[in-house]
Amino acid sequence: MPSPSKTSSTLRPQTGSYATPRAIGALILREITTTYGRSPGGYIWAILEPAAGITLLTLVFSIGFRTPPLGTSFALFYAAGILPLMMYTDISTKLAQTIQFSRALLIYPRITFLDALIARFVLNFLTQMMVHFIVLGFIILFLKPMTTLDYAKIGQAYLLTLALAIGIGTLNSFLTLAYPVWQTAWSILNRPLFLVSCVFFIFESVPRPYSDYLWFNPIVHIAGLMRDGFYPFYQPGYVSIAYPLAVAALCTMAGLFLLNRYHRDMLDK
Repeated sequence: MPSPSKTSSTLRPQTGSYATPRAIGALILREITTTYGRSPGGYIWAILEPAAGITLLTLVFSIGFRTPPLGTSFALFYAAGILPLMMYTDISTKLAQTIQFSRALLIYPRITFLDALIARFVLNFLTQMMVHFIVLGFIILFLKPMTTLDYAKIGQAYLLTLALAIGIGTLNSFLTLAYPVWQTAWSILNRPLFLVSCVFFIFESVPRPYSDYLWFNPIVHIAGLMRDGFYPFYQPGYVSIAYPLAVAALCTMAGLFLLNRYHRDMLDK
């Protein structure tokens, strides 16, 4: 029979190995309560917001134009542009607010800034995927647009969206903590994003040299790849998978390095 000391020593690593999943699970439950549990309707508003935006755009542009730039369904065309943009905006914004939101909990040694980032990402990723499934499912099943889904390209577009959201959100999480005015500045800088991310139009319709400048917006590549997955006849030659990935990787590495190095010092202030 093993001695108590040996038994306890063998149990300690097992307890420690579950510390991070438990912390992330607890943080996710807290996020659900604070984000969706206090407002009437909770998750319903997360679904109604993109659905209302797509409906409004469909009604407005269907009055002025006979057909959308691609295909015959205004709803599908705008959904393919709006949904990735909203996923990126929502996840990156929530990640940018992580340290401030979980400031009181990060004083405990069991909870790290990485736990808080992962918890926020997981919850908002699952929420956004639920919204996309419902909105796109409704459009395809009830409006019946003429489309052939390329799941590989759609999946690539989602992966690029998530990678970019993680990168920008992680870096902004540090910048918001280090420079509180950055949150307001970033919000102002992002206001034209809805107009310059190929939501209302396709990249090929933009004349040069403006299209050359527009190319450096990584959301443009994601929107083009997403639409390529819904329209088999559309071949966006301008799309680069490497460019959004490079931006995401650089921002993620910089954000994690800066948070790991300085977040404790700034939390102690």
